[in-house]
Amino acid sequence: MVANLFERLNEGRRQKEPAPAPTPSPTPLAAGRLLDWLQHKWSQPTICARDIYRYGPNRDRESAIKTAEILVRRGWLVPMKTHRWDTKRWRITIGPD
Repeated sequence: MVANLFERLNEGRRQKEPAPAPTPSPTPLAAGRLLDWLQHKWSQPTICARDIYRYGPNRDRESAIKTAEILVRRGWLVPMKTHRWDTKRWRITIGPD
């Protein structure tokens, strides 16, 4: 009788939906879009993460930084020292060495 009561209570409930998949890490395609944007749309010699996620192809801080780090590893951006610990800034180079 107890099991029957729980079965009847569960009849009207919706099943739990699976949790959404975590956001994927940036791909080389995203880095290519950022590089294209830097070369054709950005006219300054340096750029910070805030500029990328405000004006560039990446619209959130995390993906902007991760995508810029891909370009750092490939030699297109060089990290710069900043006056704040939470600011990320890079110098744009002509191409990888």
